Amino acid sequence: MILALVIIFVFVLLGSIKQIDEFERGVKFSRGKFSKIMNPGWNIVLPIIESMKKVDIRTKAVDVPEQDAITKDNVSVRINAVIYYKIFDASKAILEVENFHYAVSQLAQTTMRNAVGEVTLDELLSEREKISDKICAIIDRATDPWGIKVENVELKDVALPEEMKRVIARVAEAEREKEAVITKAKGEVEASENLKKAADNLASNPVSVHLRTLETINDLSSDQSNTIVFALPIDILKSFDTYNKKNSDK
Repeated sequence: MILALVIIFVFVLLGSIKQIDEFERGVKFSRGKFSKIMNPGWNIVLPIIESMKKVDIRTKAVDVPEQDAITKDNVSVRINAVIYYKIFDASKAILEVENFHYAVSQLAQTTMRNAVGEVTLDELLSEREKISDKICAIIDRATDPWGIKVENVELKDVALPEEMKRVIARVAEAEREKEAVITKAKGEVEASENLKKAADNLASNPVSVHLRTLETINDLSSDQSNTIVFALPIDILKSFDTYNKKNSDK
């Protein structure tokens, strides 16, 4: 009889030993009431009168399904995101919310739609990181009573309707054409200023104009296939005559 009791006691003892891994915490209940948080290692949980629920405290990645949303400027978009969170208080995660995985996912979907509705399409596309931080802060405040810390939220994709994609493409093309016209106009202005300076320099000495003309003819003559018809202005002869007189006076 005693041996039988000893065997039963051993089996009960062995069945009462619960192992908690390093990345887990145990929430212990005694007669249905919360008792304590159990740390990693072997712990005794007596049958019938005690129970335990394990909670994984590692960072979790939750993929938020695609959501239909409307931006502030009434553009329909489809967005999805990923949320990174971890549990900092295992007892709250069990006692304060029924299913924290489902609760975080639903909260993220609602918050994401609301956040998109407060910004325009341009802001959504250009300030994605800022919007992600805003969503993260809102969810973190809401989940804090559940013992959950939201570490990061990343908007993975923003899908636009085909009509809107074509509109954006036309806007981008118009912007590139605008930049091209502005750049060309600036080049024309710089070229005209340089031509004016060159004309002023050449006008200050009549001989320089003719020298420039001869240099241009010399450049053209390098190609033997060209036939050059050159009209010699009378001013050139006058310039050379003036030049010769100055040298003779010297």
